[in-house]
Amino acid sequence: MAFLKTESPAPLRVTPGTFVPLSYPIFRALMAVSFASNIGTWVQDVGSSWLMTSLAPSPLMVSLIQTAGNLPYFLLGLLAGTLADIADRRRLLIVAQVWMLVSAGSLGVLTLFHLTTPWILLGMSFSLGLGAALGGPAGQAIVPEIIPRDDLPEAVALNSIQFNIARGIGPAIGGIIVSLWGAGFAFLANAASFIGVLGVIGYWRPQPRKSVLPAERVYGGIRAGVRYARYSPVLRAVLVRSLTFGLGASAMWAVLPLAARVEFHTDVTGYGVIVAFFGIGAAACGFGLSIVRRFLSTDRIAMSGGLTFAIANASVAAAHQVYVLWFATFLAGAAWVAVTATFNSSTQMALPAWVRARALSLYLLALQGGLALGSVAWGYLASRFGIRTALETSALFLVLHMLIATRFSLRGAEHFDPKPWLLQELPHLGAGPSMDQGPVMVYLEFRIEPEHAAEFERAMRDLEPIRRRDGAVMWSFFSDIADPGRYVEAYMVETWGEHVRQHYRGTASDSEPWQRVRAFHIGPEPPRVLHLIAP
Repeated sequence: MAFLKTESPAPLRVTPGTFVPLSYPIFRALMAVSFASNIGTWVQDVGSSWLMTSLAPSPLMVSLIQTAGNLPYFLLGLLAGTLADIADRRRLLIVAQVWMLVSAGSLGVLTLFHLTTPWILLGMSFSLGLGAALGGPAGQAIVPEIIPRDDLPEAVALNSIQFNIARGIGPAIGGIIVSLWGAGFAFLANAASFIGVLGVIGYWRPQPRKSVLPAERVYGGIRAGVRYARYSPVLRAVLVRSLTFGLGASAMWAVLPLAARVEFHTDVTGYGVIVAFFGIGAAACGFGLSIVRRFLSTDRIAMSGGLTFAIANASVAAAHQVYVLWFATFLAGAAWVAVTATFNSSTQMALPAWVRARALSLYLLALQGGLALGSVAWGYLASRFGIRTALETSALFLVLHMLIATRFSLRGAEHFDPKPWLLQELPHLGAGPSMDQGPVMVYLEFRIEPEHAAEFERAMRDLEPIRRRDGAVMWSFFSDIADPGRYVEAYMVETWGEHVRQHYRGTASDSEPWQRVRAFHIGPEPPRVLHLIAP
């Protein structure tokens, strides 16, 4: 498999639009094995959901299958993202794939010998979720390494297409396997699907990530990721909207297996067909998304998808014929891709390389956390007031999600330029302090024309979130009472090592606020910089 190289040659652009990323060999190979693995995932999903309707046919227990699979993103997501940023992503992916292979294989063997109980099923679903949470951020973060930024939205859309074509095929295959041979063989089929992914990742040899910066530690890396999310408007918007959308959309998965069995009296094959329509709708939307982007903004696409999912949930609640259910799940699939692909590409485009996996893990944590919490809530509501009531309420919640979305725009992602940009040169201090020494107080002294003070102060305020996002734990600026033309910016960083990293975290998009501030400084010398460090 000599074609599996990170230093892919320039692609032969013979395929327009959505399919351009397939001209990169490593992306094409990962897409192929991921497609097979995703079919296995949906075979597993049908098997576990349908098995639970037999072992413990209550709405709450069936909904807990989704919670068990998504909860690990709450527990492990940010840690996994930090590890993917500071450790070897390839090894992390291998560990995650092996973990899921063993988990699915063990559940398959237990089920074949009729040893699976409801709590064992939930426990093994949780174990599979742990593997997905561990490898998810690393898998997302390698995409910008192998695909140029200009083709990134198409790569994200293609990934959604293959995932959702698998979602269309997998449930039907899962339904056939379960009806003919039982859920145990469905779980073993999923275990086998991880082998291809392991093969490609095993042969893949990415270029080592070289850095002149001191290595980050896990705890500090986690804090840096959270701090970045707090001060990045686009990432904040994605997190809020992903959480609320996940809460509302989770009702479909939480109660659909039991609705199919109890309300529509389908067998496992019929349930597989219902879920397959979700995948068909998702794939259809994925193919058309690049065209839609030419006419609609990211905000409008995401809001349209949220409204469509609300209509789909309400349609399932009102349906009495199975063909209406097929149409509703088709709509839900299309809406799911419109929303999640938009969130994903907005996140990918709004991140510099140093924090990419951590920020993506926060996005996955928000989305999957919303699905996990929502599944419990809708399952409980369905057990108390009925399946249709739970779906109607979730549709109203998704309308509320659209109102929240108006306050959190995704527009900044398209204009963000993540190319590294050095805001200031590092001081020449010889050996310098140790990397763990601190805290460090940094002062920058500006000389400005007093008549420009108000404009300068506004420009300085625009600099504050950049300083805080990249490492400052305290920031302010002061004017000199005795000298109206003298201003001092002051910010504190926890350690000298963190301050060194801070110098390399700037992006080309950050240059504009800094240049505005710098333009007010007068005199032949640049602003004077002082570094004070705790002894």
